[in-house]
Amino acid sequence: MSLRRWPAIVVFALALAWSGGLFWFVGLMPTAGADDPSVTDAIIVLTGGSQRVENGLNLLVDGKAKKLFVSGVYRSTDVKALLRASNQQPNRLSCCIELGHEADSTRGNAAETAAWMKAENFHSLRLVTASYHMPRSLLEFSRAMPDIRIVPNPVFPKAPQGDWWHRMHGATLVIDEYMKYLFAYARLEIIGPAS
Repeated sequence: MSLRRWPAIVVFALALAWSGGLFWFVGLMPTAGADDPSVTDAIIVLTGGSQRVENGLNLLVDGKAKKLFVSGVYRSTDVKALLRASNQQPNRLSCCIELGHEADSTRGNAAETAAWMKAENFHSLRLVTASYHMPRSLLEFSRAMPDIRIVPNPVFPKAPQGDWWHRMHGATLVIDEYMKYLFAYARLEIIGPAS
C-alpha cells in the first residue's frame, strides 16, 4: 500500500470513530423521564435551559426531596425572584430553596453542589437538567461526589428530541454537547476530578 494513502486512511478511521462515538453518546441521552420515584435528600437544578427550574419546583412541591438547590444562578437573582418568574408563591417554598451563584460551567455546578451537599450532610440527590446535558452532568457529578446517590431527572426541550439530526439547531446542540462530553471525559481521565 502506498504511503500517500495512509493520511486518508487515518482521517477516515478517525471520522468513523467520531461518528460511532456520536451515536453511542446519543444512546446515553435519556428518552424518558426519571424512572426512580424514590425521595432524595435534595433536588439539584442546573440553570441554562428551559423547563429545568419549573420541573425542580414541581418535584419539591411533590415531596421528592427536603430541599432544592439551583446551581449557577445569576448573582442578581434571589429566591423570591426565581419563584415569581416560575409563577410560584414566594412564601410557600422559599424556606426550602437555596441558590448557588458561583458555577459558570457543568464542572462548576458539580463542585458547587458537592460543597453544598457536604454542608447539608446530604447523601442523595435528584439531578434536573436537559436530556442532552445529562450524560456530561452525570459524569462530572459522579466524579465530584462518588459517595452520593444520584437520580437522573431529565427534562426534554424541543430542539434535540426525536429526529434531531434533521434539524440544524438540534444537531448542532447534540454535537456540541458530544464534544464537551469527550473533553470532560478526557480531562477527568488525565487530570482527575476537580479538587
